[in-house]
Amino acid sequence: MKLRVKNYQLYALAIGLTIGLSSCQESAPKDNTPWTPLFNGENLNGWTQKGGEAKYRVEDGKVIGSTVHNTPNSFMTTNKMYGDFILELDYKVDSTMNSGIQIRSNSTPQYQNGRVHGYQIEIDPSDRAWSAGIYDEGRRGWLFPIENDKNAQQAFKQGDWNHYRIEAIGDTIKTWINGVPAAHLIDGKTHSGFIALQVHSIGKDAKEGTEIMWKNVNILTDSLSKYSTKTPVEPVVTKNNLTIDEKKNGWEMLWDGKTSNGWRGAKLEEFPDKGWVIENGILTIMESDGKESAAAGDIVTKKLYQDFELKVDFKLTKGANSGIKYYVDTEINKGPGSSIGLEYQILDDDNHPDAKLGNHDGSRTVASLYDLIQADPNKPIHPVGEWNTARIVSKDNHVEHWLNGVKVLEYERGSKEYRKLVSESKYKKWKKFGELEKGSILLQDHGNRVSYKNIKIKSL
Repeated sequence: MKLRVKNYQLYALAIGLTIGLSSCQESAPKDNTPWTPLFNGENLNGWTQKGGEAKYRVEDGKVIGSTVHNTPNSFMTTNKMYGDFILELDYKVDSTMNSGIQIRSNSTPQYQNGRVHGYQIEIDPSDRAWSAGIYDEGRRGWLFPIENDKNAQQAFKQGDWNHYRIEAIGDTIKTWINGVPAAHLIDGKTHSGFIALQVHSIGKDAKEGTEIMWKNVNILTDSLSKYSTKTPVEPVVTKNNLTIDEKKNGWEMLWDGKTSNGWRGAKLEEFPDKGWVIENGILTIMESDGKESAAAGDIVTKKLYQDFELKVDFKLTKGANSGIKYYVDTEINKGPGSSIGLEYQILDDDNHPDAKLGNHDGSRTVASLYDLIQADPNKPIHPVGEWNTARIVSKDNHVEHWLNGVKVLEYERGSKEYRKLVSESKYKKWKKFGELEKGSILLQDHGNRVSYKNIKIKSL
């Protein structure tokens, strides 16, 4: 009898456990998201390695990357490019490693000989614990470090599998680590690129062969609004703001994104009362008649600059013409036309006749030193309607023009070669043209609609 009772009790317990387990399974939320696998679990078909020579292999349904000496950062990249998406994956990393997940990243021959650059979702097992923060690989550095968020920092599981969710929709990138919200970035730098699994380079004293593993790499590209998740994390907005690295390195905003503070009309004491529009963090010269400085007029900085580095984002409309001038003295030309200074040309090369004009062939094309030196014809220019980044560096009379991260020309102010170019141009009537010790920065009104934002400068 005791045996029967005991057997009955065991049977009842088994039934209870079965019912309880069934009940838990029924109550657990089911993921109905129509995910598409990026990794087939068997091989690396659809992926290509870029950058360094770290070792990648597939084993037991996992991608495994291992470190090697004497090689830069390595990236296993998708062959397909992705714009808006939601990505989920699992990873397990050696405690001594640094790694990351690249999204919206690119590699082109013009950009630092093919260097991989773009957003990186950090994998950081160190005591710093910035996993799921956002870093801009090969460009601007940290955009959203996980500095003061203890919940996100403590969500990382050392020596175990971790889960990332990454949402990249429009200008917004959001991340979660093991279900805990981590980063929320609003940034419009890049809207499309590959996804990549990084194996970081190591120092000569680091142990070779340390590993990171990835599995369950799935993506969603349709109906994103239906599956997107809200986050309580306060966003970092980079538009018209300095990044962390820029603040550390002495940059300042040349335009605050909201007012005309620090600027005036080139031939006025104050900012023009019409023609220049400030709206949604964008400064736009409106369409007029296509003539040089004939409507609203050019605008200049009230402050003068000597040695400097300048960055400006610009967006063209079809057939548009404008320019960024530097070392400008507004007292030199009080008559018709624009104020006098060296000019980084802003132009729609495909649709404006100036692209085929100029004292020297091609010297009026975009990013050229206007009418004097042609920019590299292989320059990386984004299409009309998309944002481009101009960069001008001037130090000790050595000047460089950059476009979208690529140097497209350089010259020496006041050199024999430079003065010869000036003597052959329309600027020859201006004594020592372009050789001022310091001057204003100017944005040109050429009668066409052109927009500007993220105007930043650093004195050198």
